[in-house]
Amino acid sequence: MRVPSTEVQNNFGKYLKYVEVKEEIIVTKNGKDIARILPCDDPNKSLVAEGAAEYQTREGRVTYKEFLELAEASDQRFELIDGVIYNLAAPSYEHQYAVNEIHGTFYNWFKNKKCIPLTSPFNVTLFKSEDNICVVQPDIIVICDRDNMDKKGKYKGMPTLVVEVLSASTRSKDMLKKLGLYQQCGIQEYWMVDPKNKMVTVYILDKNEISDSLVFQKGAHEYAESAYFSGLRVALTDVFL
Repeated sequence: MRVPSTEVQNNFGKYLKYVEVKEEIIVTKNGKDIARILPCDDPNKSLVAEGAAEYQTREGRVTYKEFLELAEASDQRFELIDGVIYNLAAPSYEHQYAVNEIHGTFYNWFKNKKCIPLTSPFNVTLFKSEDNICVVQPDIIVICDRDNMDKKGKYKGMPTLVVEVLSASTRSKDMLKKLGLYQQCGIQEYWMVDPKNKMVTVYILDKNEISDSLVFQKGAHEYAESAYFSGLRVALTDVFL
């Protein structure tokens, strides 16, 4: 990200937040690059939030406006949850294999239906409150309100179903933070896919509560099935290596 020196001087705390999530700040003056602000390698990894790939700032909550500025100026992918920025790492083969298989089944099942499945990277903006706007990139979403896509292709609606495939760097965030976020913001169904344990947990969400949950495990079950979309199911032997 290139930023004029006066802007850095006037808003140093904001740009320090960006540096802490591994965004390099190039300071310019009179149109020329004059300096770089780089993150320091911390031997104690005190900034590491979840694994080696995700970081959160210690410089205070990040606003939605600040997040948009960072996301638009950076080539990296980020999520914003409760004022904390998460830097998204490149996923593993195992992770992408599961995403590909689930999306393939979803794509065929939803063909010529009202709803449509989409894969990451695709921003979903969730409003927990007026001063707590979150932005996430679920691995797969199913949207049934395509009229909430604006002229710029930005989605302003609420997915009906969300799928997150767990990985070492996102495991606790997907299991705790995102479950709570989706529960509070009106998602109807959340699939938590665990390649490590070859298991899919389907959470049925209603009125900001977890009304039920279903667990499907390879070896014990043939399919993982949706509670919201009757007939939608995914073969577990296809999802897990």
